[in-house]
Amino acid sequence: MNVKACLAALMLAGPASAQGFAGLGTEARDFAVPDPEAALRFPEDHFPHPDYRIEWWYLTANLEAPDGTRYGVQWTLFRSARSPGTAPGWEAEQLWMGHAALTSAEAHRVDERLGRGGTGQAGVERPFAAYIDDWAFASIAPEGADPFSAARLTARGDDFAYDLALRAEGPLVLQGQEGYSVKSPAGQASYYYSQPFYRVEGALSLPGGEVAVTGRAWLDREWSSQPLSENQTGWDWFSLHFADGAKLMGFGLRERDGGHFTSATWIAPDGRPTHYGDGALRLTPLETAEVAGREVPVRWRLELPARGLEVTTEPLNEQAWMGTLFPYWEGPVTVSGSHAGEGYLEMTGYGAE
Repeated sequence: MNVKACLAALMLAGPASAQGFAGLGTEARDFAVPDPEAALRFPEDHFPHPDYRIEWWYLTANLEAPDGTRYGVQWTLFRSARSPGTAPGWEAEQLWMGHAALTSAEAHRVDERLGRGGTGQAGVERPFAAYIDDWAFASIAPEGADPFSAARLTARGDDFAYDLALRAEGPLVLQGQEGYSVKSPAGQASYYYSQPFYRVEGALSLPGGEVAVTGRAWLDREWSSQPLSENQTGWDWFSLHFADGAKLMGFGLRERDGGHFTSATWIAPDGRPTHYGDGALRLTPLETAEVAGREVPVRWRLELPARGLEVTTEPLNEQAWMGTLFPYWEGPVTVSGSHAGEGYLEMTGYGAE
């Protein structure tokens, strides 16, 4: 079985296909599961956790050219395990998938890479470099500093490329309860933390030439082995930078009865997080668009009354569809209302077969 077939067999099993690329399957089997009493440790937790079924290194960036043209960049490395633990060479049961995208108002460019652990094609190495083929998220931090405090991000597709330098201007942020992020009323959970304070500068390569850009980026790190609830069909996830320096991570896991199980983290400009559990964040789709033959909500209202937040998000490009092994919508958004800003929206499970 080739790499792509292995990934498909692993990740499309059972109800997971409707839940997007999470691929958490129907049971945890022999994999480790998150413990709410366990404390995250750095820099150790920047690296893979092979006893857990799935994890990712997920970066999004809102960028601007000197002439004011806006762009968005996504870079993601997913690790999925067919069984827990590590093994040498082709005996490795770790499978890797990379996604890269570059979005403008006119076009959404996407590429995907697939790899097998143990072959040198993909993985995460010390002092820190997450890579698949010639794509990389690699630390350039000085010795003794957290590896995520400075990094270089590179990827290349058929009609785009980017080379970006990232420098953190704030601390790592633990999502949920000290990094333990609950995903359903039944208690399914993941470990989840972020670095939402990256300042970015670098260059995009497009068919029309090279474009210098600056902006802000957000890194999410998450790993788990637990499936989502059978009642959950997908999620809507937001990472937002506000003009006053505050930030918001918020997601809703959609339920078959039309409800959302929600979670949010308000991040103060100095990095202090405040967690809000189910029901505190309200997500309302305002407008849909036909995207890849599916009706997808592309304009949203977010309300977090505890923070006086009532905002509307607008996509830079409604057609920001990731036509990858696991299709989903992912793209940059602008924010208006009680708070102005920008960020990213990801939506899975819309019209999935």
